[in-house]
Amino acid sequence: MVVTWLLGYLMIVSLISFILFGIDKRRAIKQLYRIPETVLLLSAFCGGAFGGWLGMQVFHHKTRKIKFKILMPMAMLLIVIVLIFFLNK
Repeated sequence: MVVTWLLGYLMIVSLISFILFGIDKRRAIKQLYRIPETVLLLSAFCGGAFGGWLGMQVFHHKTRKIKFKILMPMAMLLIVIVLIFFLNK
């Protein structure tokens, strides 16, 4: 039951993170107000790392930033560890 809720939560947060990366890329192109990098990374560490990583690849956004190259995989690893923990309960 908890795993089902957790997976649902992760899917929603990943979708939100993916959308945030798309919005920020569009704003970057149009030279408008940007979404802060801390918000993008926070969305990843709140469970949206897989959506954020997918957004980086699809929109070709933040792929050169070393901060994102390091922290996005760390967030993904954290999510996997949490999932393994709840699956073994």
